[in-house]
Amino acid sequence: MVIVLEKTTPRLRGRLTLWLLEIRAGVYVGEYSVKVRDMIWKNVETEFNDGNIEGSAIMIWSARNEIGFDFKVLGENRRIPREMDGIKLISFMPETKVEE
Repeated sequence: MVIVLEKTTPRLRGRLTLWLLEIRAGVYVGEYSVKVRDMIWKNVETEFNDGNIEGSAIMIWSARNEIGFDFKVLGENRRIPREMDGIKLISFMPETKVEE
């Protein structure tokens, strides 16, 4: 499994290092059971709900499906998961233009 964080708190980043290896700033990897993976993601969700985080998080893991993986996302991001014909895909929200 891989978790990628953007613009999050040092507390959450430190908490993830308890279970996962931070191979690059904000990129965490590890291999766990479904139960442990769900527990780790619940910690991420709790931090987002309690910490007023403006960033984003994504968790990706291998799965027995057509594309070979599955994922969950949290927070503000232009990339929005969409399901089409049973396959998760990513769509992009248009960039917001700043009026001058």
